[in-house]
Amino acid sequence: MPLPSGPIGSARKRAAVPSDPREFVSTRPLSDHGLPLLLMPTLPGVRLAEWVGGQARYVSELLTRHGALLFRGFGCESAEHLGEIVDASGRQTVAYVYRSTPRTRVGGSIYTSTEYPPSQTIPLHNEQSYSREWPGRLWFACVTPASEGGATPLADCRRVTGRISEEIRERFADGVLYLRNYGGGLDLSWQDSFQTDDRQAVEEFCAASDIEFRWHAGDRLQTRQVCQAEVTHPVTGERVWFNQSHLFHVSALPDDVRSALEASMPEDELPRNTYFHDGSPIPVEMLTRIRAAYADELVAVPWHAGDVMLIDNLLAAHGRQPYRGPRVVLVGMTQ
Repeated sequence: MPLPSGPIGSARKRAAVPSDPREFVSTRPLSDHGLPLLLMPTLPGVRLAEWVGGQARYVSELLTRHGALLFRGFGCESAEHLGEIVDASGRQTVAYVYRSTPRTRVGGSIYTSTEYPPSQTIPLHNEQSYSREWPGRLWFACVTPASEGGATPLADCRRVTGRISEEIRERFADGVLYLRNYGGGLDLSWQDSFQTDDRQAVEEFCAASDIEFRWHAGDRLQTRQVCQAEVTHPVTGERVWFNQSHLFHVSALPDDVRSALEASMPEDELPRNTYFHDGSPIPVEMLTRIRAAYADELVAVPWHAGDVMLIDNLLAAHGRQPYRGPRVVLVGMTQ
């Protein structure tokens, strides 16, 4: 039956549409750890890009409080959809340069998530915390969830930091030294990592970033850089653990792989390794305790098709669990 004309009909129309745009979306925590916060539409046809664009301050408040937001039921089905959402957020996109993992650009500022074999676990980490420049926010979208496994684990970095002893934090106070060797088929080539075939461009990047570099025979490159162990969040003022000492260290490799590498080459030729800022070795026992701090705060988030996840890169660490079957998860990064 059509609505009657006049004031009564107008009032009924208005009653069907929430006066506060935030009423278009419901919220509830997905875990006891506080992250991620689940957001779902309360009405059909809510376009996430438009909602995010109109609720930037509200989204930022929720993100700062929880560290990660999971948008479910909005139907993000492609790189184009994710690109629209990222653009609507109003923050400048960040290109994936000075890489540590293989990814493919699928359009605009959208990339595939890390292309490691499905059987491998990607430990919890903060994106590009092995460098001095990093994205502030990460937008993930699940186009195709794996048939088995493939969850994205999260951890609240504030809670992780609280689990790391003052002894360890003080020992790392001056930063982490990252040693990387590119080429030789054991890790990314320098061309892939720096996204260029021009040696001079690499040298200029390293000089601008305070990265020591050395060229070796066979078109191989070695770099060394000291980066932060902790950072201060620009909004909350909280100090959080923010580095990849546990991920780049040789002890992160499977025992058989590590043993084979250590038996076949000098320590300074390993594909990756980490040290204290002065080049002294990091005790494996310390790294074991750091990994345990992440593990104690881990929250595994299974993907649904169309899911979008927004992560504050300083407040939440992320990773990937092993999976079977096709899995397509895309990512866009912003300042």
